[in-house]
Amino acid sequence: MSEFVKLFAANLTNWVEAQKAFLDTVEAVEKNLENADRLELILTTRAAFSHMVKTIEAFDKWLQDPFIVGHMPREMLLDVQRSVWEILKKLLELDIRHTTAFRDMLLKLSEDGKLNPVFFMPRGEQKPEERFRVSY
Repeated sequence: MSEFVKLFAANLTNWVEAQKAFLDTVEAVEKNLENADRLELILTTRAAFSHMVKTIEAFDKWLQDPFIVGHMPREMLLDVQRSVWEILKKLLELDIRHTTAFRDMLLKLSEDGKLNPVFFMPRGEQKPEERFRVSY
């Protein structure tokens, strides 16, 4: 076995162990989120997003590497594609559900005169229409 393969396999093992450790942490923290305050919910969600982005970027690089995809069987590629598709659909469903619910709540708060005006104060040179623009 070549040194390259040994080193590459060791790196893969390290990645898997780090992912397992993060999964253990996520599962431990998840038990406490039921009673978490708003700040904790925001921080843990942002930490989850950050780790998801890191993992997605790593997977994307993985699928760009000729050494990896040149040796990966079709069945493994199908598993990744199908799993990613399910995650994508769940994410889109969450985005649609959350954005719709927030929009509706915002309109109701506005109608009831309950929007906090402090949050509408200008931020530097940013125009209001740019501040609230949703980018796709």
